[in-house]
Amino acid sequence: MPTYEYKCSACGHTFEAFQSITEEPVRVCPACGKTSVQRLISAGAGLLFKGSGFYITDYRSESYKKAAKKDGESPKSDSKSNSKAASSSSSS
Repeated sequence: MPTYEYKCSACGHTFEAFQSITEEPVRVCPACGKTSVQRLISAGAGLLFKGSGFYITDYRSESYKKAAKKDGESPKSDSKSNSKAASSSSSS
């Protein structure tokens, strides 16, 4: 459920209300009791992921995963052959 911001045009009091989208807007100011409350347009809150189980790579496309796997395999095979050549030349 979203949080809406309201402002009373009579007394200037601003407040927030946690309401359902289908619920009627607040009409009465909780500070002065007058019916001059207007809903404000606001940016809202962003989506927050809390916890240690969310990673940016969790939702990668299959084509990205395949390309990353190809890129990851090529240097590994080169580095193994290079390390073998380096170790055999240092043994001599």
